[in-house]
Amino acid sequence: MPGDAMTELRLVGLVKRFGEVTAVDRIDLTVPAGSLVALLGPSGCGKTTTLRMVAGLEEPTEGDVLFDGASVLGTPTERRNIGMVFQRYVLFPHMNVARNVSFGLRMRGVERAEIERRVNEVLEVVQLEGLAQRFPSQLSGGQQQRVAIARTVVTNPRLLLMDEPLSNLDAKLREEMRAFLTRLQRQLGITTLFVTHDQVEAIELADRIGLMFDGRMVQFGTPEEVFNRPVSQRVADFMGATNLIPGTVDPPQQGVSVLRSAVGPLRVASHPHHRVGSEAVATVRPEHVDLSRGPDPGGPNTFAARVDEAVYYGGTVTYRVAASGLTLQVRDRSTRRFRPGEEVTLRIDPEHLWVFPS
Repeated sequence: MPGDAMTELRLVGLVKRFGEVTAVDRIDLTVPAGSLVALLGPSGCGKTTTLRMVAGLEEPTEGDVLFDGASVLGTPTERRNIGMVFQRYVLFPHMNVARNVSFGLRMRGVERAEIERRVNEVLEVVQLEGLAQRFPSQLSGGQQQRVAIARTVVTNPRLLLMDEPLSNLDAKLREEMRAFLTRLQRQLGITTLFVTHDQVEAIELADRIGLMFDGRMVQFGTPEEVFNRPVSQRVADFMGATNLIPGTVDPPQQGVSVLRSAVGPLRVASHPHHRVGSEAVATVRPEHVDLSRGPDPGGPNTFAARVDEAVYYGGTVTYRVAASGLTLQVRDRSTRRFRPGEEVTLRIDPEHLWVFPS
């Protein structure tokens, strides 16, 4: 079964320049054997160029690419034993599913009986059993993408490289394929490097996320760390809507860090890089602000506010609320509603209030 031999991928000081332009600027990255790491970032940040250097489609200007500790620089793509899945499926329209999937095995001269066994096995894994005789034009977009994935993993690659593989699918199919890819990668255990500009895709699929801006890796961590503990305002903005609360660092109270802000003293997640008396900015996600009716009951991180605007999104409602000169976004369930002009109370759990380290 594909994925029996798991490979660690390591990038060391990887640089790629095109003339005067530095597309990738000293990337260090380890993808542990059997894990899925997503390279996330806006268009032009260098993530696809990084993937192409791993594949051998681009030669690094500096640095190294190592499979299980051994450099593969100078090794042609076809000898790196990698599988690649791209935005375009590039299926052969004149071949049925079985022949599309078996193409790589036939090119390698694998015996017919072994080809049939492995094709049947992988079609079952990607949930396409019974469709072996259909042609690409007879398949949905999601099924075509599964054929492309099956064709890739049937050759038992050491690494799986995926470049925006879901971007051509509609929203519902993307959601279904994310769930499918998660199950597939865990089942096969193939070390996977996944390139995307979609934050939700990276959060749902990846064991670790490497966030890239301007050719550099600006943050690397679990999806929860990158989403809830961004290293900068730019990272926080890219990962989705966020609230910024400026203030001044106060002395700790009972061992808990405190930020003095327009809404009063706020207990926050630790900020060891800030001196007492220095200015700082905290961030909190709209979904991490608790909204309730009635007067302010007091207590840590609780303060009065007024609803200025409410926007209905089906399962949720996003509110714009005013509190002591600050405007904050709050995302709440739609089973209850607050009206514009209504006085409310906000509470923020200190664990969700994060001070940028810089």
